[in-house]
Amino acid sequence: MTTLLQHRVTRQAEKRPEARAVIFRESSMTYEELERASNRLARLLKQAGCGRGDRVALLLPKSLQAIVGILASLKADCMYVPIDTSSPTARVSRILQSCESRCILAAGSTATLLDDLLLDGSAGAARVIWTEHGRPEGGPEDAWNLDHARELSDLPVASENSDTDGAHILFTSGSTGIPKGVVITHSNVAHFVDWAVEYFGTSPSDRISGHPPLHFDLSTYDIYGTLGSGAELHLAPPELNLLPNKLADFIRRSELTQWFSVPSALNHMAKFDVVKPNDFPTLKRLLWCGEKFPTPGLIYWMKRLPQVSFTNLYGPTEATIASSYYRVPACPRDETAEIPIGVACDGEELLVLDEQMRPTGPDEVGDLYIAGVGLSPGYWRDPEKTRAAFLTRPGSSDPNDRIYRTGDLARVGMDGLVYLLGRADSQIKSRGYRIELGEIEAALHAIDGLRESAVVAVETSGLEGNVICCAYVPAQGSSMSEQDLKGHLAQALPHYMIPARWLALDRMPLNGNGKIDRPQLRKQFHPAQPHEAVKGR
Repeated sequence: MTTLLQHRVTRQAEKRPEARAVIFRESSMTYEELERASNRLARLLKQAGCGRGDRVALLLPKSLQAIVGILASLKADCMYVPIDTSSPTARVSRILQSCESRCILAAGSTATLLDDLLLDGSAGAARVIWTEHGRPEGGPEDAWNLDHARELSDLPVASENSDTDGAHILFTSGSTGIPKGVVITHSNVAHFVDWAVEYFGTSPSDRISGHPPLHFDLSTYDIYGTLGSGAELHLAPPELNLLPNKLADFIRRSELTQWFSVPSALNHMAKFDVVKPNDFPTLKRLLWCGEKFPTPGLIYWMKRLPQVSFTNLYGPTEATIASSYYRVPACPRDETAEIPIGVACDGEELLVLDEQMRPTGPDEVGDLYIAGVGLSPGYWRDPEKTRAAFLTRPGSSDPNDRIYRTGDLARVGMDGLVYLLGRADSQIKSRGYRIELGEIEAALHAIDGLRESAVVAVETSGLEGNVICCAYVPAQGSSMSEQDLKGHLAQALPHYMIPARWLALDRMPLNGNGKIDRPQLRKQFHPAQPHEAVKGR
């Protein structure tokens, strides 16, 4: 019998029905409650016409009901599509148009966003289901809600899916201005989770953080690694991200045994010095992934928490959560010490290749590729982008023997460990988010009153990791200002993609080929401090 992701929770509900499964703010659900609620919602999805391979859009903020919705979508043999509900309507609209969801799960707090999506037609013919009882003011008249599920059975739902079917689609930044949907299968997730649970020794006694937003792939490990082990998943309220002292209090009060986040959250807490010596006495493991963790910040944490193990994970969304790991053996003595991404997880492979697709020698810089069990089938309904990113392994005649081009530069050290050196293209990580600079430029190109614009990133040692910078040339006679541009972009892009530094120019610097000289622009931005406008006119 095929074991799917949702079956892991069902098994735990049978073993420890009264144990707490998910905790959010002052509310919680036991494994039995989670199982029964997701079974009823799955049957409601099936009544709404959902079947194998259909998409269910989750227009839900982080909440207990969002976890129920995720499991219910899988039990209905669907792929769930988690939506960043803080994104502008235009971006959400593009995602909904792309995935053509059969159903939309929504909550009262997203009613206004849903109204906008229904008004512009991007929701299509999708059935709307409120994950609450009753209908909020202004909601669509034909929306279903949990009252429709009262009489439905809460017994396990028979599955038609196989483990090679898609479990979810995660939309990431696209260079053309259209978000890319990465299809992740049950098998992709299961391979990493099985390895991680064994490697980290996850058990029912663990109390694990759920810090990333649910549309971020790191949350996938939090959910299935925790619930599949019978442990407790403590969802961190999103508003705590800007309150480092409250985030530290959350770790203490929840008595967490494992913390997993992007480094920017850890850096933010270090910057405000909210971690006490020997703090968080129950914490056993601290993991990070998504971007480089500056060594000074790591030293801060390791000095204060000598009882905790620290592990660096690395991997793009296309390779499912993480593909490599490195457990830091001791607190670095030098703030400039380089922390490797380490070695491949079981079933994965890291390849550093030169321009001729040959393995590089020790300490030689090359392009980083990933192979193995975590590779996504590809991008949702985009075979061209899939072929460009997922290549047949050099020397292999088997088209299923694939490697993924990460776009990162790396080297294999004399110690056999892989060291990450940065991006080879215009894709960056800022505050843990993967961002295509081309998507920002595409939004800028749509603004009247601009003659030219270019977006570059400048690496810093601060919280942002990479600071997004925009240089622009107003059109003749235009009075377009930095504030005007920010206002326009806020209508098209999420807040984390809005440039922090701006440079108004009379003309763009060009290189010998007549192209915009981006290295020169980076030099012009580099001396500025974050959020400081740069004068260039």
